Amino acid sequence: MDVDLRKYLQQNHNQLTWKERIQIADNIINALEIIHEENAIHRDLHSGNLLLKASRFNISDLGFCGPADKPLKSIYGNLPYLAPEVIIGKVQTYESDIYSVAMLMWEISSGQPPFINHEHNYDLAMNIVNGIRPKIVPGTPLEYKNLMKQCWDADPLKRPDITTLWNKIKEINLSYHIKSNESLTQPEVNNNLERKSIENYTSNSSSLFTSKLHQFDNLPEPRNATEDIQNDYKGETNVDDEDEIYNNPNFHSEEQNEFELPDGN
Repeated sequence: MDVDLRKYLQQNHNQLTWKERIQIADNIINALEIIHEENAIHRDLHSGNLLLKASRFNISDLGFCGPADKPLKSIYGNLPYLAPEVIIGKVQTYESDIYSVAMLMWEISSGQPPFINHEHNYDLAMNIVNGIRPKIVPGTPLEYKNLMKQCWDADPLKRPDITTLWNKIKEINLSYHIKSNESLTQPEVNNNLERKSIENYTSNSSSLFTSKLHQFDNLPEPRNATEDIQNDYKGETNVDDEDEIYNNPNFHSEEQNEFELPDGN
């Protein structure tokens, strides 16, 4: 039986290295590039419709996938993964798929779905439109973090296109493969985060993890939140500021300087 990304992360969060996490992101972005190259938009990317097959994650549930020049009239999707411009009623685009990738990148880093502690309601929609994003997990590699933040920018035109995104994740992936050593120990993981995450999976309604039709009225134009507003926002995740989830010194965290990427030749 194929396992989806959500369940895979739930079961394996504390065993995964950053090398493996980046490889998962590479799989997803590569699969989306194939869709975009066909002039199609997926429209409903979330961790429940990414399936592990033959050691690769593939995009499934293509029911709403269709030509980019034929937008859907309804707002359909899993709210935490929907781009803010889609939430306020604008058409879905290549850029809205890229926003969904950012939420998946965060989920890969944290082991839990974005905004897991929130009902999928008007309040969450308003927060997303006003620029609130999940708290970045301590220890997230700088290059990965910066790419993720570009993808979740409130302005669709500031998000990378799929080719740029895949080229960048390939560079990061290649760097980890070159620099990694099979003798490196596994990173320590915050088991408290893992425990609370599992509790949320079992206690929250499964309806929070599925796509549905949405309609929200009187929402403002999307904007990016200031750093102060983002820092003041509470309760969006189980990640604690004091917890360094990946403590292995061999892993490149956001506090370090950016490493040199190898030539693509």
